[in-house]
Amino acid sequence: MYSIGIITASDKGSRGEREDLSGKAIAEILAELGEVKQYVIVPDEREVLSQAMINMTDNMKVDIILTTGGTGLGPRDVTPEATLAVIDRLVPGIPEVMRATSLEKTSRAMLSRAVAGLRGRTLIINLPGSPKGVRECLEAILPALDHGLAIMKGEAGECARP
Repeated sequence: MYSIGIITASDKGSRGEREDLSGKAIAEILAELGEVKQYVIVPDEREVLSQAMINMTDNMKVDIILTTGGTGLGPRDVTPEATLAVIDRLVPGIPEVMRATSLEKTSRAMLSRAVAGLRGRTLIINLPGSPKGVRECLEAILPALDHGLAIMKGEAGECARP
């Protein structure tokens, strides 16, 4: 079982003006993968997002952080920039698979700027801001996620098959 952090980037959600269905969807879907140690809703502010990620990685030592929201082309969509500011290494295959899977359903998937990467021994993944997008993207990456986390933590061998 892994420790999980969830960060929702939403101005309205952080002010209590909108229910966060996407963050709740993440928690439901990942219930079998581990326990949610922290779940926060923050405004679409780069520094606030980065600080939430740093707190979860450096202080809480969660294994995985999933963000939802702020990955589009809007002027306040800054989640990828906040993530890039705190990660040490990119994991480009994760957002590539999410975009490819989503493109099968909508051409708008190409507008996603989501990123994924490692900060120390924490995997950080940006997800879309809609519950439907969260479900589709997690469905696409979940088959490999457990193995990737085990490798990251030094609990499994490399991916090569005989």
